[in-house]
Amino acid sequence: MSLIFFGHPFSSYTQKVLIALWADGTDFEYRLLDPDHPENMEELKQHWPFGLFPLLLDDGKPVIETSCIIEHLQAHHPGPNRWIPDGDLGRRVRFLDRFFDLYVMNNMSCPVFNAIRPEDKRDPYGVEQAMERLHIAYDWLEANLGDGPWAIGEQFTMADCAAAPSLFYADWVQEIGPSRPRLAAYRARLLAHPIVSRAVDEGRPYRSFFPLGAPDRD
Repeated sequence: MSLIFFGHPFSSYTQKVLIALWADGTDFEYRLLDPDHPENMEELKQHWPFGLFPLLLDDGKPVIETSCIIEHLQAHHPGPNRWIPDGDLGRRVRFLDRFFDLYVMNNMSCPVFNAIRPEDKRDPYGVEQAMERLHIAYDWLEANLGDGPWAIGEQFTMADCAAAPSLFYADWVQEIGPSRPRLAAYRARLLAHPIVSRAVDEGRPYRSFFPLGAPDRD
Protein backbone atom coordinates (compact mmCIF):
# COMPACT_ATOMS: atom_id res chain seq x y z
CA MET A 1 0.00 0.00 0.00
CA SER A 2 1.26 3.44 -0.91
CA LEU A 3 -0.92 6.43 -0.08
CA ILE A 4 0.23 9.95 -0.98
CA PHE A 5 -1.95 12.87 0.09
CA PHE A 6 -1.69 16.35 -1.42
CA GLY A 7 -3.09 19.23 0.62
CA HIS A 8 -2.54 22.23 2.84
CA PRO A 9 -3.33 22.31 6.59
CA PHE A 10 -5.27 25.60 6.41
CA SER A 11 -7.51 24.27 3.63
CA SER A 12 -10.99 23.31 4.81
CA TYR A 13 -11.31 20.44 2.36
CA THR A 14 -7.83 19.18 3.26
CA GLN A 15 -8.92 19.13 6.89
CA LYS A 16 -12.05 17.17 6.01
CA VAL A 17 -9.98 14.26 4.69
CA LEU A 18 -7.21 14.58 7.29
CA ILE A 19 -9.80 14.05 10.03
CA ALA A 20 -10.70 10.68 8.50
CA LEU A 21 -7.07 9.69 7.87
CA TRP A 22 -5.90 10.61 11.36
CA ALA A 23 -8.90 9.14 13.15
CA ASP A 24 -8.33 5.79 11.42
CA GLY A 25 -4.57 5.90 12.00
CA THR A 26 -3.98 5.42 8.27
CA ASP A 27 -0.40 5.60 7.07
CA PHE A 28 0.17 8.12 4.28
CA GLU A 29 2.79 10.45 2.87
CA TYR A 30 1.81 14.12 3.12
CA ARG A 31 2.77 16.31 0.15
CA LEU A 32 2.43 19.89 1.32
CA LEU A 33 1.13 22.35 -1.27
CA ASP A 34 2.83 25.66 -0.58
CA PRO A 35 5.28 28.05 -2.29
CA ASP A 36 8.25 26.24 -0.76
CA HIS A 37 7.29 22.99 -2.50
CA PRO A 38 6.24 23.93 -6.07
CA GLU A 39 7.08 20.43 -7.26
CA ASN A 40 4.14 19.07 -5.27
CA MET A 41 1.60 21.21 -7.14
CA GLU A 42 3.28 20.28 -10.42
CA GLU A 43 2.86 16.61 -9.55
CA LEU A 44 -0.75 17.12 -8.49
CA LYS A 45 -1.58 18.80 -11.82
CA GLN A 46 -0.27 15.79 -13.67
CA HIS A 47 -3.18 13.89 -12.15
CA TRP A 48 -5.76 16.67 -11.93
CA PRO A 49 -5.16 19.61 -14.29
CA PHE A 50 -7.58 21.88 -12.41
CA GLY A 51 -4.99 22.03 -9.64
CA LEU A 52 -7.63 21.62 -6.94
CA PHE A 53 -6.92 19.77 -3.74
CA PRO A 54 -6.86 17.65 -1.72
CA LEU A 55 -5.97 14.68 -3.88
CA LEU A 56 -5.06 11.15 -2.86
CA LEU A 57 -2.79 8.83 -4.80
CA ASP A 58 -3.34 5.16 -4.04
CA ASP A 59 -0.47 3.20 -5.59
CA GLY A 60 -0.31 5.90 -8.26
CA LYS A 61 -4.05 6.00 -8.97
CA PRO A 62 -5.64 9.41 -8.25
CA VAL A 63 -8.72 9.68 -6.09
CA ILE A 64 -10.34 13.11 -6.45
CA GLU A 65 -12.93 15.03 -4.39
CA THR A 66 -13.14 14.76 -0.63
CA SER A 67 -16.25 12.62 -0.27
CA CYS A 68 -14.93 10.18 -2.86
CA ILE A 69 -11.57 10.03 -1.05
CA ILE A 70 -13.21 9.18 2.29
CA GLU A 71 -15.43 6.56 0.68
CA HIS A 72 -12.38 5.11 -1.09
CA LEU A 73 -10.49 4.93 2.21
CA GLN A 74 -13.39 3.11 3.86
CA ALA A 75 -13.61 0.62 1.00
CA HIS A 76 -9.91 -0.05 0.43
CA HIS A 77 -8.09 1.03 3.63
CA PRO A 78 -10.65 0.54 6.40
CA GLY A 79 -9.89 1.59 9.92
CA PRO A 80 -11.86 1.53 13.16
CA ASN A 81 -14.38 4.13 11.98
CA ARG A 82 -17.34 3.47 9.70
CA TRP A 83 -17.56 6.77 7.85
CA ILE A 84 -20.60 5.86 5.76
CA PRO A 85 -22.96 3.38 7.40
CA ASP A 86 -25.20 1.06 5.43
CA GLY A 87 -28.84 1.70 4.61
CA ASP A 88 -30.83 4.77 5.56
CA LEU A 89 -28.17 6.09 7.92
CA GLY A 90 -25.64 6.01 5.10
CA ARG A 91 -27.99 7.95 2.86
CA ARG A 92 -28.46 10.50 5.63
CA VAL A 93 -24.68 10.81 5.99
CA ARG A 94 -24.26 11.38 2.26
CA PHE A 95 -27.00 14.02 2.25
CA LEU A 96 -25.54 15.91 5.21
CA ASP A 97 -22.04 15.64 3.72
CA ARG A 98 -23.36 17.33 0.57
CA PHE A 99 -25.27 19.88 2.65
CA PHE A 100 -22.19 21.01 4.57
CA ASP A 101 -20.06 21.18 1.43
CA LEU A 102 -22.59 22.86 -0.86
CA TYR A 103 -24.73 25.03 1.40
CA VAL A 104 -22.30 25.94 4.18
CA MET A 105 -18.80 25.72 2.74
CA ASN A 106 -19.57 27.05 -0.74
CA ASN A 107 -21.56 30.01 0.57
CA MET A 108 -18.93 30.78 3.22
CA SER A 109 -16.23 30.72 0.54
CA CYS A 110 -17.91 33.35 -1.64
CA PRO A 111 -16.87 36.43 0.40
CA VAL A 112 -13.45 34.88 1.07
CA PHE A 113 -12.63 34.47 -2.61
CA ASN A 114 -14.27 37.78 -3.42
CA ALA A 115 -11.83 39.51 -1.07
CA ILE A 116 -8.82 38.29 -3.04
CA ARG A 117 -10.20 39.27 -6.45
CA PRO A 118 -8.95 42.39 -8.21
CA GLU A 119 -10.95 45.40 -7.10
CA ASP A 120 -12.73 45.77 -10.45
CA LYS A 121 -13.73 42.08 -10.52
CA ARG A 122 -15.48 41.90 -7.16
CA ASP A 123 -19.12 40.88 -6.84
CA PRO A 124 -20.83 42.42 -3.80
CA TYR A 125 -24.26 41.23 -4.97
CA GLY A 126 -22.98 37.66 -5.22
CA VAL A 127 -21.58 37.94 -1.70
CA GLU A 128 -24.90 39.28 -0.43
CA GLN A 129 -26.74 36.34 -1.97
CA ALA A 130 -24.26 33.85 -0.54
CA MET A 131 -24.67 35.29 2.97
CA GLU A 132 -28.45 35.03 2.67
CA ARG A 133 -28.10 31.37 1.68
CA LEU A 134 -25.67 30.77 4.54
CA HIS A 135 -28.26 32.07 7.01
CA ILE A 136 -30.84 29.75 5.47
CA ALA A 137 -28.39 26.85 5.87
CA TYR A 138 -27.80 27.75 9.52
CA ASP A 139 -31.53 27.91 10.19
CA TRP A 140 -32.13 24.56 8.47
CA LEU A 141 -29.41 22.92 10.54
CA GLU A 142 -30.74 24.44 13.75
CA ALA A 143 -34.14 22.90 13.00
CA ASN A 144 -32.94 19.56 11.64
CA LEU A 145 -29.90 18.47 13.62
CA GLY A 146 -30.74 15.60 15.95
CA ASP A 147 -30.23 15.37 19.68
CA GLY A 148 -27.13 13.17 19.49
CA PRO A 149 -23.63 14.57 19.78
CA TRP A 150 -22.89 14.14 16.06
CA ALA A 151 -24.67 14.80 12.78
CA ILE A 152 -26.59 11.50 12.71
CA GLY A 153 -26.51 10.69 16.41
CA GLU A 154 -23.93 8.73 18.37
CA GLN A 155 -21.65 7.82 15.44
CA PHE A 156 -18.99 10.22 14.13
CA THR A 157 -19.18 9.94 10.33
CA MET A 158 -18.18 11.55 7.04
CA ALA A 159 -20.92 14.11 7.69
CA ASP A 160 -19.00 15.31 10.73
CA CYS A 161 -15.74 15.34 8.77
CA ALA A 162 -17.48 17.76 6.39
CA ALA A 163 -19.21 19.74 9.12
CA ALA A 164 -16.11 20.47 11.21
CA PRO A 165 -14.16 22.68 8.78
CA SER A 166 -17.36 24.04 7.20
CA LEU A 167 -18.75 25.36 10.46
CA PHE A 168 -15.32 26.32 11.80
CA TYR A 169 -14.66 28.76 8.97
CA ALA A 170 -18.28 29.75 8.32
CA ASP A 171 -18.62 31.10 11.85
CA TRP A 172 -15.60 33.31 11.16
CA VAL A 173 -17.39 34.82 8.16
CA GLN A 174 -20.90 34.96 9.62
CA GLU A 175 -21.33 34.08 13.27
CA ILE A 176 -23.87 31.38 14.05
CA GLY A 177 -25.00 33.46 17.01
CA PRO A 178 -27.04 32.77 20.18
CA SER A 179 -30.30 32.41 18.24
CA ARG A 180 -29.08 29.00 17.00
CA PRO A 181 -28.00 27.25 20.21
CA ARG A 182 -28.20 23.70 18.83
CA LEU A 183 -25.94 24.50 15.89
CA ALA A 184 -23.53 26.51 18.04
CA ALA A 185 -23.27 23.62 20.51
CA TYR A 186 -22.64 21.16 17.68
CA ARG A 187 -19.81 23.35 16.35
CA ALA A 188 -18.31 23.51 19.85
CA ARG A 189 -18.44 19.71 20.20
CA LEU A 190 -16.75 19.31 16.83
CA LEU A 191 -13.92 21.66 17.77
CA ALA A 192 -13.46 19.79 21.06
CA HIS A 193 -13.06 16.45 19.25
CA PRO A 194 -9.35 15.57 19.56
CA ILE A 195 -8.86 14.84 15.85
CA VAL A 196 -10.70 17.99 14.76
CA SER A 197 -8.68 19.96 17.32
CA ARG A 198 -5.51 18.56 15.76
CA ALA A 199 -6.63 19.73 12.30
CA VAL A 200 -7.40 23.21 13.64
CA ASP A 201 -4.02 23.41 15.37
CA GLU A 202 -2.15 22.28 12.24
CA GLY A 203 -3.71 25.21 10.38
CA ARG A 204 -3.17 27.74 13.15
CA PRO A 205 0.21 29.06 11.88
CA TYR A 206 -1.45 30.14 8.62
CA ARG A 207 -4.27 32.22 10.06
CA SER A 208 -2.71 35.49 8.94
CA PHE A 209 -3.47 34.43 5.38
CA PHE A 210 -7.26 34.42 5.93
CA PRO A 211 -8.41 37.16 3.52
CA LEU A 212 -11.11 38.55 5.80
CA GLY A 213 -8.92 38.49 8.88
CA ALA A 214 -9.13 35.58 11.32
CA PRO A 215 -10.98 36.41 14.55
CA ASP A 216 -9.09 36.19 17.82
CA ARG A 217 -10.86 33.03 19.01
CA ASP A 218 -11.10 29.27 18.36
